[in-house]
Amino acid sequence: MRGFLTLFYKELLRFWKVGFQTVAAPILTAILYLLIFSHVLEGRVQVYPGVSYGAFLIPGLAMMSILQNAFANSSSSIAQSKITGNIVFILLPPLSHFEFYLAYVLASCVRALAVGTGVVLATSLLFVSLPLEQPVWIVVFAVLGAAMLGTLGMVAGIWAEKFDQIAAFQNFIIIPLTFLSGVFYSIRPLPEFWQNVSKLNPFFYMIDGFRFGFFGISDVSPYLSLAIVGSALLALSCAALLMITRGYKLRA
Repeated sequence: MRGFLTLFYKELLRFWKVGFQTVAAPILTAILYLLIFSHVLEGRVQVYPGVSYGAFLIPGLAMMSILQNAFANSSSSIAQSKITGNIVFILLPPLSHFEFYLAYVLASCVRALAVGTGVVLATSLLFVSLPLEQPVWIVVFAVLGAAMLGTLGMVAGIWAEKFDQIAAFQNFIIIPLTFLSGVFYSIRPLPEFWQNVSKLNPFFYMIDGFRFGFFGISDVSPYLSLAIVGSALLALSCAALLMITRGYKLRA
């Protein structure tokens, strides 16, 4: 496992050396979102009984930060290595395909969870403290969400041949799915058609399950959310490992 640990350590250093950009900046962005939306809608919107709108927003913003940063970490790292040509130094050592996959995904999880934890702590201290009704569910969905988007980032990074394609993937897939997943609202008041459309979005189940851990209230069963998120992670992991095994766009 020495090769895996070396690659994992290299990926940790890659984002930690620019921590203001990769960790502090997303936390600040989430605080600004909360500041603006809670100021405009606090007192006018109540989603769950006894839960202020500001408190409702915090888990959604934290999970949004987790998902976006997990994707950005693995996708940018692999794409950058391919474009600069130094991917060969990662492919040459005797690393198994699973070690290659695991190092990138775990590093993405570390960055994503650091950002998510920072968002929860900073917003709770500055605005409103959150209850912890089911802390196990918080950890489960945070880890699964980070792993899923870290894996999706690997798939995008392997597929992309230039940074424009990574940006397009993020702007036209990741961001829309995130914003339409219930970060800023509950799907309960929506018309039935739009509720059903929202339930086709796997990001919705990650955010809904994560929020359930704080308030003990959710739009769908957390067990259903767990099954869907786990299945999506398994499918993406198989796709990523297949791409790595075949050397798809990794070997010249």
